[in-house]
Amino acid sequence: MLHLYGWSSRVYANTFKINKKAWGITTTEFSFYPEGTLGKALGDFYSRNDFDVMPKLENHDVFHILTDTDTKIQDEIAMQYLLLGNGKLSVYLFAMIFIGGFIFPEYFSSYMQAFKKGRNMAPFYEIEFKVLLHRSVDELRASLTLKTNLITIK
Repeated sequence: MLHLYGWSSRVYANTFKINKKAWGITTTEFSFYPEGTLGKALGDFYSRNDFDVMPKLENHDVFHILTDTDTKIQDEIAMQYLLLGNGKLSVYLFAMIFIGGFIFPEYFSSYMQAFKKGRNMAPFYEIEFKVLLHRSVDELRASLTLKTNLITIK
């Protein structure tokens, strides 16, 4: 399932994100952002998980940070449920939910918790987080949790 996820996310980026621009920021460059910012948290996320930036899918990694969702395959599926609860609709999301729910039915209660968590958050799945890399992670999390629109571009 993990290999399927890795392969399918690249196909998804190349097929459905044709008009989206990659951020053009390396994992090393993220580490130069000030402590407490989204940019620094992203650099730490990549370092801690031994990941590299997946062009055009940088926002997905931000979702992990802001929702405090791990990267194990069950957590990736839970992230899709969270995004569904947040209002996102896509073929990829439904495919991951269907396949993941079929393969890991024992996690269904945690998937439902993730869905409810997404419903209780301000919509964030369409935000382009590149312009918010200098903002505080705590501030961004609070604005999502409180369902406020504090996420304004400054």
